[in-house]
Amino acid sequence: MKKLLSIILSFLFFFNFTSCVFAINDPASVPNNKFGIHIFSEKDLQDAANLVNSTNGDWGYVTIVITEAERDHNRWQKVFDQMRRLHLIPIVRLATKATGPTWDAPQEAEINNWVAFLNSLNWVVQNRYVVINNEPNHTKEWGGRLDPEGYSVYLKNISQKLKEASPDFFILPAGLDPAAGNTKDTMTENKFLSLMQAYDPNVFDFVDGWTSHPYPNAGISIYDHELALINKKLPVFITETGWPNNKYSETQITNNLTNAYKNVWNNPKVIAVTPFILDYTSPPFDIYSWKKQDGSYYDFYNKVQEIPKIKGEPTQVESGQIYAAIAEPVIFSGMDFVGAILAKNTGQTIWSPNTFSIEADSPDFALKGFSLNNIEPTKLGLIFFRAAEAQSSGIYTNSLFLSGTKKQRMTNSFSIEAAFVDLKKVQIQAFFGKILSVLHL
Repeated sequence: MKKLLSIILSFLFFFNFTSCVFAINDPASVPNNKFGIHIFSEKDLQDAANLVNSTNGDWGYVTIVITEAERDHNRWQKVFDQMRRLHLIPIVRLATKATGPTWDAPQEAEINNWVAFLNSLNWVVQNRYVVINNEPNHTKEWGGRLDPEGYSVYLKNISQKLKEASPDFFILPAGLDPAAGNTKDTMTENKFLSLMQAYDPNVFDFVDGWTSHPYPNAGISIYDHELALINKKLPVFITETGWPNNKYSETQITNNLTNAYKNVWNNPKVIAVTPFILDYTSPPFDIYSWKKQDGSYYDFYNKVQEIPKIKGEPTQVESGQIYAAIAEPVIFSGMDFVGAILAKNTGQTIWSPNTFSIEADSPDFALKGFSLNNIEPTKLGLIFFRAAEAQSSGIYTNSLFLSGTKKQRMTNSFSIEAAFVDLKKVQIQAFFGKILSVLHL
């Protein structure tokens, strides 16, 4: 009996522990526009949107790097707000700082700083996609050494800390260089992943998706091989890929990209494809840049624009707080009445007439329309409404609230009160007519 109880308790502990690791929303469970691009700077966001949200597309992806020195809340909140307006989903790759040509290995002491910074931001969508560093199977990406065991420890620890801060963090491991060999400066991804799992067999239980860099020198669907190596079924995020223009002509790159999008990366397991890189016209990455030095784009930018896309519908948090609501104090029977609501947007959507509505706790509220200036997340705003009268006399009371895109309640209720006067419209007109005649108006 004790042994059985121990097994049951162990199972429950394992289930509860692991269940807190996974992100809330499966990105494949909603319409998803997998087209994306890797950018170097937020100045590229508009061109990125023009690319990934073209030809009926919406809510494409952008991969962008944030270093330790760039953890500036105000800067990145502005970036996220611009992404929200442009309907771009951020994939954030974490980076340390470079010492010469080598990126420092991340320090455990920096994990809390990363968590505090990332959790301070109002993200664009509910899934907060975070890639934990880059290609650690290169010494130049990990403090000058090859350390799969050290990466296992860091990946697990930062994943746990981020999940403790919010279950919405969607953890992605570093993409590896799949073409690297076993040298003093590189390690094959087969060996690197094998050593990671040998050190900690459960390390990949702490990720929500898989990051892949399927360059043509290793195969543009190398992620299938990578997932087989770790024996996992995970959604795939291609955060780097591309054909260098010092080995391929512009026409070849155009044909390779369009073929990959249409015939390889159309695999349902592939959630996002963000080729490297939109605009980087100086060495060493100019050979992958989609923009030329003269500021124009290569033809493959235009051809990818032309590929039909779908309208993504990522899950966003919809919430708010009503601070006050008023209606005109006297409502005449047979006439509409107007009012206003003061509310704060505490969610992720931009409030506009197309993204929410005004509802009431009692059924005798007939909304006829409302207007507002768009209210962005964290902002206060006034919403003016018009409604039909609901009774002929007495005191009218009701409680109003805001509902979201799926008609779900997203705010508290706030009561309004007004006096109804049973006065016919013709009487009102006559009354004001007499006043005007007295005033000779």
